[in-house]
Amino acid sequence: MNLNKLKNLNKREKYAVYAVSGLVALFILVQFIISPIIGSRQRQARTLQAKMKILEDMHILKAEYDIIREKAVTYKKHYAARKKDFTLFSFLDRLAAESGLKDNITYMKPSTSVGEGSPHRISKVEMKLQSITLKQLTAYLHGVETSKNAVNINRISITKTGMKEGFINAVMQIETVDI
Repeated sequence: MNLNKLKNLNKREKYAVYAVSGLVALFILVQFIISPIIGSRQRQARTLQAKMKILEDMHILKAEYDIIREKAVTYKKHYAARKKDFTLFSFLDRLAAESGLKDNITYMKPSTSVGEGSPHRISKVEMKLQSITLKQLTAYLHGVETSKNAVNINRISITKTGMKEGFINAVMQIETVDI
């Protein structure tokens, strides 16, 4: 618009032109300056939240890794302290004799397998104890789990006997890693 034409306008028309010019300027200011700044801050806030979540997940994974590493060190110590001629079958048989359960063993079936993705062999013994008390079983399980030989009870099944009151049968699978 030409400035001469603006001078020829009356007061009310000039105010209208100034108002429209101000609105256009305000629109341009909001559209091209303020909105990008606000959008940028929102993107930064979302990015910060995402990175904080990733950091939190990393802390959780690090804690889990530390626990696994500590367990690995503990198991290595147990394996190193284990006698060179250690066998799971003889260990369980000796423990049953010490616990007074040797006469209650119906069967002991040893087996070995190679762990998936592992160079180590896993020795397993499935054994059945018949007509024993819960106290005897508890003592035997305690001896297995607390031994320094890194032996674990993988599975156990306990049933009541039909013959005597207070007696049970137990079938369990016990395993260890052969180094």
